[in-house]
Amino acid sequence: MLEFKKFTLPNGLKLIVNEDKATPLIAVNILYQVGSRNESPDRTGFAHLFEHLMFGGSVNIPSYDEPLQHVGGENNAFTSNDITNYYSTVPAENIETALWLESDRMLELDFSYQSLEVQRNVVIEEFRQRYLNQPYGDLWLQLRPLAYKVHPYQWPTIGKSIDHIREATLDDVKNFFYSHYAPNNAIMTISGNITPEKAYDLVTKWFGDIPFRKLSDNHIPSEPAQTAPRMMEVKRKVPYHGIYKVFHMGGRNSSEFQVCDMITDLLSSGKSARLYQKMVKELQLFSDINAYVSGDVDPGLIVVGGKLIDGVSPEKADRAVSEILNDIQVHLFTDTEIQKVKNKFESNLLMSQTNILNKGMSLSYYEMLGDADLINTEAERYNAITDEELRQTATKIFSENNCSTLYYLAEN
Repeated sequence: MLEFKKFTLPNGLKLIVNEDKATPLIAVNILYQVGSRNESPDRTGFAHLFEHLMFGGSVNIPSYDEPLQHVGGENNAFTSNDITNYYSTVPAENIETALWLESDRMLELDFSYQSLEVQRNVVIEEFRQRYLNQPYGDLWLQLRPLAYKVHPYQWPTIGKSIDHIREATLDDVKNFFYSHYAPNNAIMTISGNITPEKAYDLVTKWFGDIPFRKLSDNHIPSEPAQTAPRMMEVKRKVPYHGIYKVFHMGGRNSSEFQVCDMITDLLSSGKSARLYQKMVKELQLFSDINAYVSGDVDPGLIVVGGKLIDGVSPEKADRAVSEILNDIQVHLFTDTEIQKVKNKFESNLLMSQTNILNKGMSLSYYEMLGDADLINTEAERYNAITDEELRQTATKIFSENNCSTLYYLAEN
């Protein structure tokens, strides 16, 4: 059982404190409830741009990294479809340095043309290197708009187009900041060698005067049910063909999320799993193949796909994948397979709770889902999954009409 205390400041900032006396360190995690799902279709990539801008200087502090490094701290951040997460670890006696830095950039960034230009160029170069100039790099630039027609999950966190970042103005950036980066849109978790009472006092000292802000009321449309199969082919300069099949599934808070997660682990977790044994070892159609859930807060995707052995036709490999997905709806997973996956999940969960940074991230995330205490019941939800739930969910999800298929073909 992971113990913690929760507080809410008058300005709306949520604070979770997990005291861990066994470490000399403290992890400070701040989750902002803004990701690519909160962007306008003609201004995509902003949440990811802000991941960079937040390190480019704030209103009173020109450099975020240097003061933290001087007191032995480390930091980083990441952006997803749903959140932007900033984190740092410092020796316990230096926690105020981390709080000082985080509070100043929550208050206001250095909104200068120079800062915007520097970070804009960094993001544009990342877009080119990771998505346009790398083999299979634009996979999700193709898959997302194939699977989603209405919901903003139809673009990746990097954005739809380089032009959206290139054309961003200072006013665009300021408006996005003040309508999303606010104490009343953030969840802070402090994990480490500090009492909840002291943590609350320090957070109040550094964050208490930051004003509550009016948040963006952007409407996020629900994706309508897919009622017919979708198919797309692209040709690229890559060494081997690839096939990727995606199926709509419930969101992170839905009753079927854990079931879908378990199904994908049963299919592809390790070399003893069904997909590897059948597709790689027995039929020798794929050099690698995986199945996983996208893990999104709103209804997301199960992804099944990989790269083919040279000379294997995409159509043949596609039929083989469909056969195994249909087969698990009739021939259930064995008790041994299921228990192995349940044991692995519980072990991974327990191991993650030995690290203060992992605890901080997880507590913030579960609080964003509705209640930080969900971290203490997650293993129970997985262990309670039955054979019949697996069968019913597989039958529902792996319907041909719920499938979007991408043939990612190597040019001759």
